[in-house]
Amino acid sequence: MAVRHLISLDDLTDDALYGVVARGAEFSSGQSSPGGLLAGAVAGIYFRRTSTRTRTAFSAGALRLGAGIVTFNGADLQTNTGESSEDTGRVFSRMLDVLVARTSGDPAELRSWASQSRMSVVNAMTADEHPTQGLTDLTTLLRQFGRIEGLRVLYLGEGNNTAAALALGLSRFAGTELELRTPRGYGLTADVLGRARASAAAHGSSVVERHDVEGLPVDVDVIYTSRWQTTGTSKEDPDWRERFVPFRIGEALWEYSPKAMFMHDLPAHRGEEVSAGVLDGPRSIAFAQAENKMHSAMAVLEWCRAGGGGA
Repeated sequence: MAVRHLISLDDLTDDALYGVVARGAEFSSGQSSPGGLLAGAVAGIYFRRTSTRTRTAFSAGALRLGAGIVTFNGADLQTNTGESSEDTGRVFSRMLDVLVARTSGDPAELRSWASQSRMSVVNAMTADEHPTQGLTDLTTLLRQFGRIEGLRVLYLGEGNNTAAALALGLSRFAGTELELRTPRGYGLTADVLGRARASAAAHGSSVVERHDVEGLPVDVDVIYTSRWQTTGTSKEDPDWRERFVPFRIGEALWEYSPKAMFMHDLPAHRGEEVSAGVLDGPRSIAFAQAENKMHSAMAVLEWCRAGGGGA
């Protein structure tokens, strides 16, 4: 059986990306049943950092696919007594079929664990990118609109790992427009922005980033935000919140895009990055988006074990 790894969305070919997203939408809509597609497999769920949606999604998804799971947290392993990360990965690969891991901020550790062909490795979030969130977002767009091509998305807030994955994923669908409005000093990294723009140029889409809230685009299909303090991070500037206040999402934005749906990767802080009226209002699909993380996780697990998607 072929073994596939997902450390970055760039690890997926276009066909694989489209296939995983479509498969997630099939699970979400009930068109496909997970059945026992991973019967007999064992998935390791290893989280050193806090997680509600991603950890639950992959645990529940693996169980629904028929796999068994073994869970670990940061205090469970012999790395705390001096065993090297490399040796830990070698042991994992001899006992597990898939490892879903949220470790440190650096993806290099996951890359080292993926340098074998026995166990699939899935990045459950690193500082630079949250690839499974990106796949969840694309699955949610496909379920909501019946297509991804040609959609217009406005993202306001920090250019964090969720925004990075959104830019790297959405840019690979023809005709899409992603406009990111991020506080100065808190935008996408130059590397991610460059990769997203190169992808957009190759696929006939666009990715634009600005650091103000003047002249926002109108009649967008989606307005998206993420919480201002990304999991496991801190900001050196003690006055950083003042920079973010203009990017807060409230009901007034819908005067310019009345048909827009609202998305949020959660957890949300009502009254900070988004008003309660928006998050809990009729245009919000944030909690359907959260549910789709499980459906997308099943599609990822299936793809990793060569059961679906593209090559």
